[in-house]
Amino acid sequence: MTELQLEQERTEIKNAYRGLLRACKRVRSKEDTREIRRAFDIALDAHKDMRRKSGEPYIYHPIAVARITAEEIGLGTTGIICALLHDTVEDTEITLDDIENWFGPKCRQIIDGLTKISGVFDQTSSIQAENFRKMLLTLSDDVRVILIKLADRLHNMRTLESMRKDKQLKIANETLYLYAPLAHRLGLYAIKSELEDLALKYTEPEIYNEITTKLEKTKAVRNRFINRFTLPIKRELDKLGVPYSIKGRTKSISSIFNKIKNKNIPFEEIYDIFAIRIILDSAPNAEKADCWRAYSIVTDFYQPNPDRLRDWISTPKGNGYESLHTTVMSPTGKWVEVQIRTERMDEIAEKGYAAHWKYKETAKGESNLDLWLTKIRDLIENPGNEALDFIDEFKMNLFADEIFIFTPNGDLKTLPKGATALDFAFEIHSEIGARCIGAKVNHKLVPLSYGLKSGDQIEIITSDKQKPKEDWLKYVSTARAKSKIKHELKEEKKRIAEDGKERLQRKLNHLKIEFNSDNVQTLQNFYEQETGLDFYYKIAKDKINLSRIKELEVVKGNLKLPKAPSNRKKSETPPTLLTSPKNKDQVILIGDQSGAFEYKLAPCCNPIPGDQVFGFITINDGIKIHRENCPNAVQLMAHYAYRIIKAKWNSDNVVEFLAGVRFTGIDDIGLVHSITQTISKQMNINMKTISFESHDGIFEGKIIVYVTDTDHLDNLVKELKSLKGISTIERIEVE
Repeated sequence: MTELQLEQERTEIKNAYRGLLRACKRVRSKEDTREIRRAFDIALDAHKDMRRKSGEPYIYHPIAVARITAEEIGLGTTGIICALLHDTVEDTEITLDDIENWFGPKCRQIIDGLTKISGVFDQTSSIQAENFRKMLLTLSDDVRVILIKLADRLHNMRTLESMRKDKQLKIANETLYLYAPLAHRLGLYAIKSELEDLALKYTEPEIYNEITTKLEKTKAVRNRFINRFTLPIKRELDKLGVPYSIKGRTKSISSIFNKIKNKNIPFEEIYDIFAIRIILDSAPNAEKADCWRAYSIVTDFYQPNPDRLRDWISTPKGNGYESLHTTVMSPTGKWVEVQIRTERMDEIAEKGYAAHWKYKETAKGESNLDLWLTKIRDLIENPGNEALDFIDEFKMNLFADEIFIFTPNGDLKTLPKGATALDFAFEIHSEIGARCIGAKVNHKLVPLSYGLKSGDQIEIITSDKQKPKEDWLKYVSTARAKSKIKHELKEEKKRIAEDGKERLQRKLNHLKIEFNSDNVQTLQNFYEQETGLDFYYKIAKDKINLSRIKELEVVKGNLKLPKAPSNRKKSETPPTLLTSPKNKDQVILIGDQSGAFEYKLAPCCNPIPGDQVFGFITINDGIKIHRENCPNAVQLMAHYAYRIIKAKWNSDNVVEFLAGVRFTGIDDIGLVHSITQTISKQMNINMKTISFESHDGIFEGKIIVYVTDTDHLDNLVKELKSLKGISTIERIEVE
């Protein structure tokens, strides 16, 4: 680089640092500024020879992460220092001892939590899961670890353009799978929405661009509507005497996409593309009353939908979210969502309750977040959890909507929607859960599997003779209950296995065969048992016939297998060498090599030419080709990135594939004839199956057709859409 370019870079770095200082102006003293400057100088020197994939100096990244933690999350000086130094221990010569000497034990603890475990992050699924577990282990000690990690992920997502396509997909899917729901659970709504939107930008680029364009085109119309709608409300709020602001909040792109997909409606028919937000500057002791007065003003002008009132002020969400939500009918016949909250509530809703926890010291007693952190800590430290099970169960807690349940004494407990009486028992205490035989809900006896509803009052009935059973796992939905049941079952299995071990020892002594690890391993192989625990357990349960030991050969006191078992399981190591297929006219090209490999099209998404695809190396079934937007893609890429390989369609081959289309519309004479004519005559497409159902003047049809690629299918959809009477049409998976 020329001296001029280097000087320009130095100027840009200084400007980025000044921007960081402006972002944290409210929370820093002169001493804080000196500490932040010292951390910046250390990071600048440590990363001086490093550059990002985009080619820019690496120091831009820690500065940007520090600015997000200060400006968008609201952390103070310690958080900013740790964000500036978060990659130094992992990527440079700086050690945790250095961090502690410079900035104290608290910064060391946080940066240790942020530092990845040794080894490649995504080399194996268990390392990836263990890394996530390690990060969460510091959660109840200092929640800033998670907040800085989310800031780090947000900046990586904002600068993802410079990465390779396969890396973009891996990081985007991992973000959807773990980090967006984590931000949601911690109350970081703005960050959660942006992470989901940025992930959608790379997983579904066409849909993302289409929705973005439509939002931009309708912006002026939305603004005019909001101004007219809020005018009478503003006049009355002025009389109330409480300072306020009103703004229109547009729904996130990912939320709009989910609505289109789940409700099967076009963009134009989504009534809550935006919401009106009324934010009051109320005194702490008048917040609730002011919000309800504002609600009264809104409903004086517009008719509310009684089924759409949500009062999260009286009963805040588990992540600290407080707000009044109502949906009202506008003069133009459109439903409009109105959110009413105070400045304090709005700050918590946008930046997250976690940012204020333990640092403001205003709340007395144990907050909802404290309780949640305690649950997560309990889950993380449970030794019975495998890493991947842990990730799935932790995620289950992040996604869950909440219900509110009362104890016999009237105490309020929060549980995820779908929780059962048995979930509640484990929520109270592990011992109560393990001894639970039933429950009384609203004074009526119910079984363990009874599904709870908000407002239920529940009393747990226990017995000292009760023990957890395998089928209990079907009755529970919370991660805590599942974890405790699995742990108890495993402990019980170990106790039973000890009996099996003693029986095997007696049998071998009787046969004058030494009981040692080699002989036990030989017996395990002979009986085809993967673990010693399973082997001893099945002996105790009489599922293994020990008299068959006589079939084995004894050489100098050691057992020998007469021959390798005929039905031994295949190795679980993914194949490193894949044989070339006999058919040279391959439709899919795998990886970067010119040679072709054998593969199968995944039945879960049935890709066709034109779909963006990837290859997944299975353990026993070779390479499976999936669509990038396959329902299983998020989990595969988040858990098993090391088994993902590039794949693309070979445009030189023309092969027909099965694709499905579902459509709905108004039942009319001759419509079926028009559809079949369009498919067979006009488009010259062969059909495999076709079916129609009609109910009360509305029909739903499904066809399975042979097409060559996505363009072929898109043209068919376009032609069918143009037929009079068809209202919706979508691609479906072929079963």
